[in-house]
Amino acid sequence: MLRRMSSFEIASAEPREGLVTLAHVIYALHAFSAVTGLVGTATIVGAFLTGWPSLIAVILNYAKRADVRGTYLDTHFSWQIRTFWYAFFWVVIGVGLAVTIVGLPISLAIFVATSLWILYRIVRGWLALLERKPMDIPE
Repeated sequence: MLRRMSSFEIASAEPREGLVTLAHVIYALHAFSAVTGLVGTATIVGAFLTGWPSLIAVILNYAKRADVRGTYLDTHFSWQIRTFWYAFFWVVIGVGLAVTIVGLPISLAIFVATSLWILYRIVRGWLALLERKPMDIPE
């Protein structure tokens, strides 16, 4: 049976420096996708979910997740993975609403809110990583 580590246990386990660097690279890949959507013809949420940098980042999250278990980086990897999948969920809802004329305004609001939420999650997570702090993730 798996048990959730306490914040004290997470804070006391120190990750390898290469894994900290990898976490920075993953945040950078997500940020690059978001900025591409911001300055390009795509949307932030569209670039975040379909851009190769974010897709590579999520693959790295899953591939290296076992290596960060027991460290504060575990919370960052969970934070990054959840950001991707929750954004995906809201885009599916938004697309479903967009197919109807009545749901189009709600769909646009969902895309804007999800885009802002993605930017918030990237910034908040990266700042915590710079301070070597775990993310607060509800169980």
